[in-house]
Amino acid sequence: MTQTNSSLLPDYAQGRLLTVEEAAKRLNTSVRFSRRLIEERRIAFIHVGRNVRIPEAALEAFIAAGLVEPITATRGRRVA
Repeated sequence: MTQTNSSLLPDYAQGRLLTVEEAAKRLNTSVRFSRRLIEERRIAFIHVGRNVRIPEAALEAFIAAGLVEPITATRGRRVA
């Protein structure tokens, strides 16, 4: 019998669950900022009873979404 990953959670919600404080530390921001991300639904989160946890994969996706690539010489200014 073949065993498959039958998790009900989407990929971005799997993995280690971080506390709001741990997420803030990872982002190098205040806890208030992490709570605002949750309140504004800008990051995926999970309720575990009355506690809120942020999946590590969701935090990685949030960071990746904010990544701004540097301007390279080929994409940079035009030479007149």
